[in-house]
Amino acid sequence: MTADDVREAASALAGRALGLPELARARTVAAYVSVGSEPGTLALLDALRERGVRVLLPALLPDNDLDWGAYTGEGSLARVQHGGKMTLFEPSGERLGPDAVTGADVVLLPGLAVDGRGMRLGRGGGSYDRVLARLERAGARPALVVLLYDSEVVAQVRRRHTTARCTRW
Repeated sequence: MTADDVREAASALAGRALGLPELARARTVAAYVSVGSEPGTLALLDALRERGVRVLLPALLPDNDLDWGAYTGEGSLARVQHGGKMTLFEPSGERLGPDAVTGADVVLLPGLAVDGRGMRLGRGGGSYDRVLARLERAGARPALVVLLYDSEVVAQVRRRHTTARCTRW
């Protein structure tokens, strides 16, 4: 996709996501800042904040688990290089701890693909598998929404690990 295609898709994604009933009634949303050619999330994050929604963003820990911090606008993001891994945009403010995600009404998940059963394929680092396991242990039942392009919805995702199924994709 060209840079213009990615920008147009981000705008369309924000509009479509904001129309989801799960996001319409959410008070707290755990999200992420997209990287590379992932569907763009910044417009969505800003629109959620404008609605008065508390937006939590992840910060990658050395063991690939995720800590969380509040998103208060694009100026609250820090560009963080993670060793030989990727560069991510993370919240620059106070860390709220890995369990902060359990208070979210909706968790937006990145993914490479999802199937009709709602099974998600991630990048393989296990960060979001840990988030899903943490939610399950806490008895938290947020809506799980994967942000994808149409071409990333596939016939079947085969998993080695069990995870929660996604509510929307």
